[in-house]
Amino acid sequence: MTRASLDKQPHEVASMFDDVAENYDLTNDVLSLGQDRFWRKQVAKAVDARPAQKILDLAAGTATSSLPFTQTGAYVVPCDFSLGMLRVGKRNHPHLPLTAGDATRLPFQDDVFDAVTISFGLRNVQRTDAALRELYRVTKPGGRVVICEFSQPTWAPFRTVYTEYLMRALPPVARAVSSNPDAYVYLAESIRSWPDQPALARMLREAGWSKVAWRNLTGGVVALHRGFKA
Repeated sequence: MTRASLDKQPHEVASMFDDVAENYDLTNDVLSLGQDRFWRKQVAKAVDARPAQKILDLAAGTATSSLPFTQTGAYVVPCDFSLGMLRVGKRNHPHLPLTAGDATRLPFQDDVFDAVTISFGLRNVQRTDAALRELYRVTKPGGRVVICEFSQPTWAPFRTVYTEYLMRALPPVARAVSSNPDAYVYLAESIRSWPDQPALARMLREAGWSKVAWRNLTGGVVALHRGFKA
């Protein structure tokens, strides 16, 4: 079994996600205590997909996150660099155009998508700045980006409890439900080392996005960042 390191070598991260693909959605539901469903609903509202719009769902994994967009009548492209995830997604959702792609070198032309989104995947990219620039490149002028990612709880006492859960409770829970519990140790470490809300907003602005703002979910455990392409 593979466990990626925090330097996020792409082949390590892709292999790790290949290993957990079969039970990935179930494991996320258990580890988040069901909150992942609420978070994804908030992403769908923020993206605000419309009929005939083109939506890029990056780091889509098994394409579960893409389904709310298809229900609006939008054309959604689920994209991920884990072939294992894509195989499971294609088996479960054969009608979707699942696409293999690296976030830092997206296989799309300039100015294609009305909206681009990535949920719980940006922190696994080796070069966050390059990924944000690539998302900007493939978005149409006037289009938008929505990023849903683990962040920093805003209330200090809860932040301490949350950190303890990540490093102590999460691994044994993962052992019970995941095919590769070591992968979730890496994921917990990657959450702890991820930039806070203002830092990610600054990175978005540096990549060219304008009108950048964020909204905390579940007390800042997760944050939704949004920006627009001028």
